[in-house]
Amino acid sequence: MRLLQVTASKGWRGHEQKIIYLYEAFRDLGYVEDQWIVCVRDSEIHKVALSKNMQVIALDYTGEYDLKFAKALKKIADENRADIVFIHNSESHTLAVLSSLLYGLKIPLVLCRTLIKRVDTNFLRKWKYNYKGIKKIICVSQPVVEVLKYAVKDHSKLCVVGSVTDINKFQHIDTGILRKEFNIPQDLKIIGNIAAFTAMKDLFTWVRTVSELKSRGIKAAYIIIGDGPQESEVKALAQELGVYDDIIWAGFRKDIPQVLPEFDLFLFTSNNEPTGGVLLESYACRVPIVANNAGGIGEVLIPGETGLMAEVGNPASFADKVQELLYNDALQKKFTDSGYEFLKNNFTKEVIAKKMFNELNEVLTASKK
Repeated sequence: MRLLQVTASKGWRGHEQKIIYLYEAFRDLGYVEDQWIVCVRDSEIHKVALSKNMQVIALDYTGEYDLKFAKALKKIADENRADIVFIHNSESHTLAVLSSLLYGLKIPLVLCRTLIKRVDTNFLRKWKYNYKGIKKIICVSQPVVEVLKYAVKDHSKLCVVGSVTDINKFQHIDTGILRKEFNIPQDLKIIGNIAAFTAMKDLFTWVRTVSELKSRGIKAAYIIIGDGPQESEVKALAQELGVYDDIIWAGFRKDIPQVLPEFDLFLFTSNNEPTGGVLLESYACRVPIVANNAGGIGEVLIPGETGLMAEVGNPASFADKVQELLYNDALQKKFTDSGYEFLKNNFTKEVIAKKMFNELNEVLTASKK
């Protein structure tokens, strides 16, 4: 198989990391004859791919309907004799369809979908999901499949391959970086979250949970790592509740594998999470988890076995679960041991790469008949 992985994303989140993981696994396990990442010039994934000596083809990008990008994609596929175009975000989905429709890109298109979001809200969006060139849509969880069923006519195109985590990158090594940087006393537990400040992450509930825990006399270092469009609103709520100074606002960081193991508890309040990849990273770092059963979280967290689940949007419920777990060493060990085994058996690079390759290879085999 000769594979093009395509994204028009400029930022760096879990999905861009997934492309890198898959490239590495496909290469190391010998699944592909050759492969390339096609991306936006000077984007974060472009920089990461270059730093790892991957085959990356960077293009200038002006927007979702950039016809030069679409035309270049056809040329790249032809020059490299690609078998499949593996599409990784909504904008590149549009560009691949345009490349097929306008410039004669004939090879199969496979879409990777990670968002729980209706796509049948307008004709053009719905049309591109049903475009004949899209041979398969690989979803990160069953809830993503269910929401796509409103738009996609042929449900047989939909399948699930879960999130991926590199257990060699995320390990149980407490580096002390956060305690030193933010002067956190050794006797304080660290309760943290790593999330973009977006509606899906529901950091308002996270802040309200901190307030609830403070009112109950729970002394801890509360830290939130991330940035995003709702940051000012979330901080305003913290000011209103009188907990702004109780929270460490660490901003966006690139050293997550080094700092995540310092957490004594991961408090995850997302209300519509496609899968919760950061929870898998917590398993790898053996950090106990309190989350809720929203979106695809139920596919990566087993209540009472690998973590505790609270009621969606309910700060008191989250505070109850935090209190139940924070000082219970035996329960923490049960969850972290079980979570690590669950991760190894279901979500490593090797496991997910094999599943992903099988789906891609099914499309390739069908195209040759």
